[in-house]
Amino acid sequence: MSNIKVEWTGVMPATLTQFNEDMSIDHETMAKHGQWLVENGCTAIIPHGSLGEGATLSFDEKVALQETYVKAVPNTPIIPGIAGTTTEECVALAKKAKEVGCAGLMVLPPYLYASEWREIKAHMSAVIAATDLPCIVYNNPVAYKVDITPDQIKELADEHSNVESVKESSTDARRVAGIREVLGDRLTIGVGVDDCALEGFAMGAKFWITGVGGQFPQHNVKLMEAACNGRIEEVMDLYIWMLPMLRMDTVVKFVQLLKRAQVLACPGMGNDRVRAPRLELPKEEFDEATAIINNCLANDPLK
Repeated sequence: MSNIKVEWTGVMPATLTQFNEDMSIDHETMAKHGQWLVENGCTAIIPHGSLGEGATLSFDEKVALQETYVKAVPNTPIIPGIAGTTTEECVALAKKAKEVGCAGLMVLPPYLYASEWREIKAHMSAVIAATDLPCIVYNNPVAYKVDITPDQIKELADEHSNVESVKESSTDARRVAGIREVLGDRLTIGVGVDDCALEGFAMGAKFWITGVGGQFPQHNVKLMEAACNGRIEEVMDLYIWMLPMLRMDTVVKFVQLLKRAQVLACPGMGNDRVRAPRLELPKEEFDEATAIINNCLANDPLK
């Protein structure tokens, strides 16, 4: 059980899951990478979400990954993505996450079943109510085909006191303001689309659940600190430099692309292995991604 209080601020990478040659989880690399993220200014870690290939991990693998992070960075909140094909599975995973010492939960709509709000709400309410851990409501209609509106987020927050924040990933720059319009300061808003981050911070978002932050944490921290303090123009050159990589977080093969980025930007902390049904990038796409990332690295404004 964790005694860490989640402060809804800062850069919180959604991490990739690294695999050994036999496709088991490489826990040693995951721990080393997690420690490196914290050393470079990250405030929390979000394991086995969509970027972490959570849909291909077993229940026990997810729990083992949570345990690895809790042990590796004991003073940092671990906030796992809670998602699955059944409500029963997700409730059990939420309870287990609390048991192993996670500090919060990121609650997703159910995998595969994109339905009406009545059913989505029942699912998410069951997961939220399974523990007293603080929860993020995750809205990502592009990926999950369910758009949780500001009024619906308010319903969850009104009924569950442990709903403390929302990860807004609709790609609609107007939505952060829309959530604030309905909820005021009741929830803390985080951005979840890497190439819409500064736009979210300009409207009052306070944390960043990022994919590219797993490879470039110092850059993300600098971007966020400036943007949240009204100094967006100060970091526009840095943001524009990052955009080719930030956009890699918003396409179907985002896992493969960001694994390529981690291999190149974080030597010794990643590889290109992915679990089926994903396959490694074909040569043309592999070479194109490598060229984009290497060009960015060669022109890194922070070096």
